[in-house]
Amino acid sequence: MDGMLRIEALEAALPAMTRCRVPGGRAVDWAALEAALGTALPSDFRSLAEAYPVLVVDDFLMVSLPRPGGEVAWASASRNDEILQDLYEMGDTEDYVPFPRPGGLIGWASFNSGDDFYWRTSPADPDAWPVVVRTDNADWIEFPVGAVEFLAGVYGRTIDVPGMPRNFPRDHPEVLGLSD
Repeated sequence: MDGMLRIEALEAALPAMTRCRVPGGRAVDWAALEAALGTALPSDFRSLAEAYPVLVVDDFLMVSLPRPGGEVAWASASRNDEILQDLYEMGDTEDYVPFPRPGGLIGWASFNSGDDFYWRTSPADPDAWPVVVRTDNADWIEFPVGAVEFLAGVYGRTIDVPGMPRNFPRDHPEVLGLSD
């Protein structure tokens, strides 16, 4: 399934996000980002980043999308995830490892309650990377879908993330797009 179809599914599950769509799209320099990061990223995420700024849903979820001109900074933050590195060094990541180790995790979103969302960078094809959630209860849960499909499932209520507040997701989530 191409990235735009996945974005349409997310927009259907989270219609308030459509007012944040950037007219004409965003010119993210993927070559610079991927050179700095050391890997390509999934096409659905690239499509989302080209259409939207950083998204904040209900002051609860922040989807960290690279901004034009900030690609190297985004890559650097992803490669140097100090919280994940600390958890790994404390033996608190189950069998997960931080990127750039083989199959390592790259973060792409978080809840303000302490849950973090990653990709597991294995298999080799980024479009096949599963989403891994670390809950605020230190549980690690893997979902066999990409980032956009995961968000569409969460907000469309077809994917349940254990440990979420009872009122999550709200019936009509508010979406804020943080300007570049």
